[in-house]
Amino acid sequence: MIKKVGNYFVVPLAICVTLYMALKPEQSINYADYSTEGLELDYNISKEMAFSEDTSNDVNTSAELSNPFQSTHTYFPYLGKSYHGFKEALAFKESRGNYFTVNTLGYLGKYQFGAETLKMIGIYNPTQFLYNPELQEKAFLANAERNKWILRKDIKRFVGKKISGVEITESGILAAAHLAGPGSVKKFLRSYGGNNFSDAYGTTVRHYMKKFSGYDTSFIEADKKAKATL
Repeated sequence: MIKKVGNYFVVPLAICVTLYMALKPEQSINYADYSTEGLELDYNISKEMAFSEDTSNDVNTSAELSNPFQSTHTYFPYLGKSYHGFKEALAFKESRGNYFTVNTLGYLGKYQFGAETLKMIGIYNPTQFLYNPELQEKAFLANAERNKWILRKDIKRFVGKKISGVEITESGILAAAHLAGPGSVKKFLRSYGGNNFSDAYGTTVRHYMKKFSGYDTSFIEADKKAKATL
C-alpha cells in the first residue's frame, strides 16, 4: 500500500520537473565578460594583504570586484597606503608597471633605474637586471633603504612640515629620492623649496613629494650598505 501511494506522488513530480526543464528559457553566458586578457596581473603582494573587507568605500585606493553571491560585504584586492601600494603606485608612474621597458634616456625596468644607481646597490649587469623581475623588486627595496639612511636626519627634521604648499612625509621624501637622488631631495628640503630639481621630462622633486605623500614606508629599514642580491 505504501509503495502504491508513493508512486502517485513520484510520477507526477517527475513529469513536472521534465516539463519545467524543457520549457525553461535557455540563459546564454558571454564568457568574454570574464576574460583577463590585457590585464596586468603582476602585483607583488601576499595573500593575506591581497583581500580585505571594504568598510570605507574609498574608491581612490582600491579596485572593487563585484561578487554576485556576496550580499552583505564586498571584497577587493587592496594596496591602499601600504608599502606595496607605495611601490606599485611609483612603478605605475615610472613605467606603467612594465618590468621590461627602457625609456629614451636608457632607464631600465619597472622602476626605471639608471646604470650608475644600480652599481651603488651591487648590480653591474643591466641586461640581466632588465629581464629579472625578482631582482628589480629587490633593487627597489635596497635603493629605498639606502636613500632612507642618507636622508634619515632630513626625515626626522622635516616630516610633518609644509614646504611649497606640500606636507612633507617620509614616503614623499623617498619617492622624490627615487626620482632625483637623495642629494636633490636634501637641497629641496633645506632650501624650503627654493631648489626644486626637475628631470629631463620636467618632473620635479616637489611633484613627487606631493604625489606620493602619506604612504606607510615603515617597512623600509635605513641601511647604508643595502644591496640587491638574489
